[in-house]
Amino acid sequence: MGKTLAESLKMLLNETFEGPENGGSYYTDTRPNAGIFGTLEDVGAEDASLSIHGSTIAAHADHIRYYLWVIRTMISGEEFEKDWGASWTISQVDEAKWTEIKEGLQTEYHTLLAEIDTIDLEEWLTNVNATIAHSAYHLGALRQMLKALESEK
Repeated sequence: MGKTLAESLKMLLNETFEGPENGGSYYTDTRPNAGIFGTLEDVGAEDASLSIHGSTIAAHADHIRYYLWVIRTMISGEEFEKDWGASWTISQVDEAKWTEIKEGLQTEYHTLLAEIDTIDLEEWLTNVNATIAHSAYHLGALRQMLKALESEK
């Protein structure tokens, strides 16, 4: 029997954030920790604060967190004002702020993942798909930024 729509969406979100399962992949590589969380795991605050091509790893991570929050807030029906520019203001972070960003990203991801089972997917399918695509884009950007850092060391 095939996967349900909710199972499929959660599997793709999982690959983007946690990495692929069971040695197979749809669009990331198959190495362990290939998702966003594994990519950020060993990045310290100092490296997360370095400007690379006009942005920082910390800004990308916080922007992903903000995007997830926006989608979840829209789904919940709460009134709010989006401020995409504010989601890019993070530049310099200390270890405490960097930990806060990564923990906030984990919280938003896990909350959205759980909500997929409770929302009307016909109504929110485009938003959830956009979340996967948007986050996968930033995963690629983060990896390129880390490669640029490695080549400078």
